[in-house]
Amino acid sequence: MHQIILALRSLRKSPVFALSALAILALGIGANTAIFSIVNAVLLKPLPYPQPESLVAVYHVPPQQSFPGMKIFGVSPANYLDWRKQNTVFDSMAVISARLRRLGGGKRPQSVVLTITEPDFFRALRMPPEVGRGFTADECRQGHDDVVVLTRSFAEKQFGGAREALGRSLELDGRSVRVIGVMPREFELKSWFPASTDGVAPVVWTPSDAAVRGIHDYVVIARLRPGITVQAAQTGMNVISERLARTYPEEDKGWGATVRTLRDDLVGNVRSALLLLLGAVVFVLLIACANTANLVLARTVTRQKELAIRTALGASSVQVLLPGLVETMLLALAGGALGLLLARSAQTLVLNALAGHLPRAVDIDLDPGVLAFTFAASVLTGLATGLIAGWRLTKAGLNESLKQGLGKTDSYTGSRRTRAALVTAEVALSLILLVGAGLMIRSLSALRAVDPGFVPANMITMIVPIPKPAQADAPTSFYSDFLPQVQQLPGVISAAAVNNVPLGGGGSQQPLTIEGRPAEVFALQPTVAVRVCTPGYLQTMRIPLLAGRDFNENDTYVENDRGAVLISRSMARQFWPGENPIGKHLHLSFSPEIRREVIGIVGDVKERGLDALDPVAILYQPFPSNEAGYMRLVVRASGDPMALVPAITRVLKSIDPALSVRQPQPFEELVAASLAQHRFSMRLFLALALLALLLAAIGVYGVLAYNVRSRIPEISIRMALGARSRDVVGLVVKEGMKPVLAGIGLGALGASWLGGLLAQLIYGVRPTDPLTFLFVALLLATVALLACLIPSWVAARVEPVQALRNE
Repeated sequence: MHQIILALRSLRKSPVFALSALAILALGIGANTAIFSIVNAVLLKPLPYPQPESLVAVYHVPPQQSFPGMKIFGVSPANYLDWRKQNTVFDSMAVISARLRRLGGGKRPQSVVLTITEPDFFRALRMPPEVGRGFTADECRQGHDDVVVLTRSFAEKQFGGAREALGRSLELDGRSVRVIGVMPREFELKSWFPASTDGVAPVVWTPSDAAVRGIHDYVVIARLRPGITVQAAQTGMNVISERLARTYPEEDKGWGATVRTLRDDLVGNVRSALLLLLGAVVFVLLIACANTANLVLARTVTRQKELAIRTALGASSVQVLLPGLVETMLLALAGGALGLLLARSAQTLVLNALAGHLPRAVDIDLDPGVLAFTFAASVLTGLATGLIAGWRLTKAGLNESLKQGLGKTDSYTGSRRTRAALVTAEVALSLILLVGAGLMIRSLSALRAVDPGFVPANMITMIVPIPKPAQADAPTSFYSDFLPQVQQLPGVISAAAVNNVPLGGGGSQQPLTIEGRPAEVFALQPTVAVRVCTPGYLQTMRIPLLAGRDFNENDTYVENDRGAVLISRSMARQFWPGENPIGKHLHLSFSPEIRREVIGIVGDVKERGLDALDPVAILYQPFPSNEAGYMRLVVRASGDPMALVPAITRVLKSIDPALSVRQPQPFEELVAASLAQHRFSMRLFLALALLALLLAAIGVYGVLAYNVRSRIPEISIRMALGARSRDVVGLVVKEGMKPVLAGIGLGALGASWLGGLLAQLIYGVRPTDPLTFLFVALLLATVALLACLIPSWVAARVEPVQALRNE
């Protein structure tokens, strides 16, 4: 306690030193705390289910011949049922899928999202309903499935509470269902598969549904049996996949299975980016440590005679070093406390910027794990800075300091070399971060310049339900009433509908055969993305028609034996290289009885993301006249497209008051969302790089400022002997730029290594892009030069006579 009181008194006597060190440490520790809180929430914190490490997701692995580059695929009902029957590694398994349902009744009809699954879903999660019960196997039979389990949020919104909802009825798609349970709040893990789900309902398969192997619409979750690892489960699933491929070669040849933990399945896409950012922020902390160590070194050297006197009076090395170590520990702990406040503000910015784009973003918080990390980082930082200064002190000639004036001993020279080495390290680390940020900036700029294949400006999309018509052969109200009325709204240039929009995710992949060519077995047939659309879709999206003709009303509204289709340019090149595909015929294997004729070729669009290198082969077919379900409305407006939402909603409700639009979104937001992860990584990397640049500039300035003060007698003698001001400026700048240039050289080597790690996060720029390296090196050198000029200007204004008289 006595040492702490002495340290506080000492720091109070040096407020500039104390505040400078405190600010530097707060920035370094705060940045680390903010990034670690994100990593902790996304990668480290367990999912809010009992024994979450045993929860896994199981997917198909498609044959690369048919699905090049795709690592996972949905699961078909028949294969899932075989998995469930034959496996020996899972305690429980359940399929899940999402379904959009129309909620009728009440004052405000709306659409709801239900997760359809099996009774073992609750057993796999080990999370039964909070009130009521889950459904039984008998309730997964057709005609018995009039039950639903609601989420806590939806029960509160619809009925005022969980217990109030129990036993109540809901009208879903015109059918009455009974609420038999309400899930606990922990179930609503917004970033997992049933994201934003409103409830859980039984999956119902007819015998023909259960026999399907070629349509993959489901995800499987399972719980491992006690003692079974993920690797053992993978081995077991490999055996089953090989067995199914032999038993059903037509459908399952080449198809495998993959088992991954539920947490890995959730965060797999962002793991590399977050770990890279965590590494980057550690660099910032190292720079902060180097800066603080330089400050402590400068202060220690000025107290060198005092420490030498203590040693001469019998103080041990520990007694000499302990006060400085206590000071750095106090500064680091105070910097950690202040860093927590900075981290809280940074968390708010991250949550606002990444709402809906970062898995488990709602779990980001300063929880006990983050607080423990901050404390550990503070302690280690305090020890590191204190020990660096202490080590330098033990190398100093303390006895010489009693005999000679400060500045004339070897201790000063050794301390100066140590500080220069720290500056070199700061500059090298800063250059690495700046190069990373530069590569990401150039990557994002390249992505923004990518042509998506359509014109997103003044466009809006929304999900619109299509009710089943009263008569099977009657056109739906969507065609006969809704679209024409939307097209006549003021401000609407054109409108159409499609099952999936570009960059929107999802969509159907279907195998096909080309007429006149030998067909592979079903499992190995090549696949294309199939999009179902109405006439006018190409015009609305501004997707160019390259050859042939567009759909017309005859392709959509009459019995279509001919099966007219449009194909993308990449599909034409893939299946008819060097040929004209117009007039050629093909068969989609899910409906092989229809002979489809290619009537036109259209431009490629970016389906999976702006950073996708290879275009997706797409086949467009007209929407059937009596289809029910949900489609995406696309509208091109003459002004703000969001202003059309109320009018479109009124048109829909004039046709059926129970219908409502869902998820209206401008296309420009859809394009921006596809860049969200790139933008997030770039902004954080840039913020860390700029912070590192600031700290490096402070480090260069601080070292030179101290060196100039220490060398005033030498500079005075030089000027008394005829040295001019520019000579002094050149001397100081040369001394300051030596460690900077060495740091730039070392940093360039480190940045070349970092570029390889960044390769998976950047687009359209090489990891060793010379322009980025050159620009960053010049920027860092310029900032360092500016940091050198102020101390050199001070040195050039020294009055030799006055300085020598003071000496």
